[in-house]
Amino acid sequence: MEDKSNLKQTPEWYVARVDRLPAWGLTYALIWAMGFSFFITLYDVINVGFALPYIPFVVTAAQSSLIASLGLWGYVVGAPLFSYIADVIGRRPTLIFTALFTAIGSFGDALSVNYPMLAAFRFITGMGIGADLVLVMTYMAEMSPAHKRGQYVNLAFIGGWAGIGIGPFIAALIVTSIPSIGWRITFLLGAILAVLALAIRAYAPETARFLAMKGKFNEADELVSRMEATAMSRAKVDKLPEPQIKTYSVKKENPFKILAKPKYLKRLITLFLLMFWIYFMDYPFLVLPPTWVKDILGYSGSLFSSAVFYFGLAGIGAFLGSILLRFIIDRFDRRAMTIFGVVVYLIGTGIMAIGGVARSIPVFFAGAFIAELVGVGWYNIYYLLCTENFPTNARATGYAIADGVGHAGGAIGLIALFPLISVLGNIGAWTIPWIPAIAVAIATLFILPKTVKVRLEEVNEATDV
Repeated sequence: MEDKSNLKQTPEWYVARVDRLPAWGLTYALIWAMGFSFFITLYDVINVGFALPYIPFVVTAAQSSLIASLGLWGYVVGAPLFSYIADVIGRRPTLIFTALFTAIGSFGDALSVNYPMLAAFRFITGMGIGADLVLVMTYMAEMSPAHKRGQYVNLAFIGGWAGIGIGPFIAALIVTSIPSIGWRITFLLGAILAVLALAIRAYAPETARFLAMKGKFNEADELVSRMEATAMSRAKVDKLPEPQIKTYSVKKENPFKILAKPKYLKRLITLFLLMFWIYFMDYPFLVLPPTWVKDILGYSGSLFSSAVFYFGLAGIGAFLGSILLRFIIDRFDRRAMTIFGVVVYLIGTGIMAIGGVARSIPVFFAGAFIAELVGVGWYNIYYLLCTENFPTNARATGYAIADGVGHAGGAIGLIALFPLISVLGNIGAWTIPWIPAIAVAIATLFILPKTVKVRLEEVNEATDV
């Protein structure tokens, strides 16, 4: 008979116990709390695009692009910085700190009285948001059983994507109803929500995987025992299957040393390029269409208000797409779904551009809705790939480099889109730059391993050499 007392002093024991759970092992309120926190993060990503045309001291398209871009450069700095801290001291305390950063930045955005002040606070807000995008998904992935990881991560994702789906509608309604101060209200709402997120996160436990990997076995055992009791009650079973232990060696190494190993470096480069090129077009789509139709296409009056309103309404497609994803996320290869999502995104932005040039609001709305439904609504797939392809001791850092630093693509894309229009035309600028993203998406089939329903440690630590 296997000596369980020895197993209890190894991370594999606790990881295997979590991954064999038949259901989520903690209160569902924690999932919705993380989803609510994610909502706040993504609400801010969107509201800046609707606020910019109404801010009196942001007077040109170039200034709008720079303000939006500075927020993303904040991601590039904040995501790897705070995620490295999360790999060293824990997910929970870092999630609390990033919510504080987001709140400070958002209050500063709302109270800004000039361009430099707004620019500085957009950078601070971006630092908090960039880390949040990494840490919420990392937290959920580490606390979910392997066979339902996609579904439980998706629950938090749906909550977050309500920020993209409902947030644009809220922001569009506010700025078009109160043009003089509506932009301040949109930022202020994000600040208030960030304070609420900070309070919610104070009640979240540390992840079982992090505790086990750091050798905090007593804390891990207490948490996992509670998760087992909850999961058995929820699944209405009296007994759990034996944990399937897979022995592997985990060295206490710096996260950057782990990521420098050929196996992980190859994955890191691939995922960074994927996120860089997707973000290169994603953020211009999420942020710049109101400015594009106003300053480039010359919309004004009721036509401009209609375009802003219906672009905001199209954002509901992202929320619907995130819900649709729940039914298929653990059924199909994430790499194949990545290719499909990027191609549909291209089609959507292309149709939107055609509608914008033709001054057809229905076509403009249809293209934006398609892009939101699958292009934006399926982002959970890309986030899962970034979460699943790195070991626990470097997961947040690897994800942060791929996704957080990958936001540099969005920052550059926001500045590059309007100049590209002069070279490629309005329709070409919304379609041709998608080609590199599609190429890298195809490359994931050959470089990244299959991760659906596979234990995180089997994808990573157990196959290390």
